[in-house]
Amino acid sequence: MHMTIVYWSGTGNTAAMAEHIAAGAQEAGTEVRLLEVGSASAADIEQADLVALGCPAMGAEVLEESEFEPYWQAVKGLLKGKKLALFGSYGWGDGAWMRTWQDEAIAAGANLFGGEGLMANYAPDETECKTFGANFAKA
Repeated sequence: MHMTIVYWSGTGNTAAMAEHIAAGAQEAGTEVRLLEVGSASAADIEQADLVALGCPAMGAEVLEESEFEPYWQAVKGLLKGKKLALFGSYGWGDGAWMRTWQDEAIAAGANLFGGEGLMANYAPDETECKTFGANFAKA
């Protein structure tokens, strides 16, 4: 099983989530490729059995607009039938960015893991992220 994790992080919280999710998946025996969005391509999504995407809430609870949103728009059509996990951190609001993102992923035909994404209010919980990664790897 091959998992690709693509993320964008401003403060380091979503990067930490990505690293912990990767560690949990690896501990569960899954090969993981961890990429910052600027280094990722559509081929990374196409070649993966499992895809995890991470982006924090920005502005009025939206995805980061200069790098991550364009990547999301470019790859969401490739997610039909793919197992997908979403994650990200936030410091305000109530998770509206994640709910919108989930709805878009489901509309694109992705098989959304757990029915919802993993959110961390500011700093993530390492154990929670590792468990999320391990459970997604076994999905």
